[in-house]
Amino acid sequence: MSIQSEELRTFVAVVEAGSLSAAAEVLEQTTSGVSRALSRLEEKLGASLLTRTTRRMELTEEGRAFLEQARSILAALEQAEETIRTRTRKPVGKLRVDAAAPFMLHCVVPHVGEFRDRYPDIELELTTNDRFIDLVEQRADIAIRIGALQDSTLHARALSSARLNIVASPAYLERHGAPDSVEALEQHQLIGFSQPETLNHWPLRHSAGDRYQTRPAIRASSGETIRQLALHGQGIACLSSFMTDADIAAGRLVRVLEHYDSGYRQKISAVYYHNTQLSRRISCFLDFLQDRL
Repeated sequence: MSIQSEELRTFVAVVEAGSLSAAAEVLEQTTSGVSRALSRLEEKLGASLLTRTTRRMELTEEGRAFLEQARSILAALEQAEETIRTRTRKPVGKLRVDAAAPFMLHCVVPHVGEFRDRYPDIELELTTNDRFIDLVEQRADIAIRIGALQDSTLHARALSSARLNIVASPAYLERHGAPDSVEALEQHQLIGFSQPETLNHWPLRHSAGDRYQTRPAIRASSGETIRQLALHGQGIACLSSFMTDADIAAGRLVRVLEHYDSGYRQKISAVYYHNTQLSRRISCFLDFLQDRL
């Protein structure tokens, strides 16, 4: 006959309470019911777990060995129950999400309505920052970052990756023509980032490798500012596909030097502290966002 979890709970309760009557009170059962459950357990095991006297109860050698196992089994059952409850419980509370402004505008904001319809009890607080931040200092639960992550004690989750497009507006290309080689970029007005300088190393194959170091004539700290400058015909820029694919499809921007593309893709990752109370809200948001990406 198989052992039931209630029999294990009865045995542990008797040991911890010190007597059948005290255990019966804890379990909200009768003393005779507790006694019968304990007897059934001993019968199934074929061993005596407790030595009963008129004054006290003591564990036998078999009882001491079995107690540790019983507690482990009950703890595992409680953990399994909590896991299922957490999965089925509707996530509630505030979730603070930080991302670079272009990613927030192009990849998060368009889907907020759908997310709110699905999880109406999650209060979203969205902030933008183009640099790596201290989550505690900025009061953020999740930070979404583009590119290689710095060494960190934070949990990280890869969400997707993005191609980089070398683009210019039709108006700019009409005035200056399209470059026919990577080296020809030196005769064009380029738009780049003020920092970090690595963002101005464009993924283009040329005689010296597959990353071309540019010298921007115009620099900006935000990718969205660079996009607007490109749309207004101020030069050639290198921007993530999630920022420029819609512009390319609409004819507002045109890809140049496609045949020299090295195939490099920027990583899109989320970083966060592990927090049991937040974990359900975090996983809901990241699962949702990853599906959209």
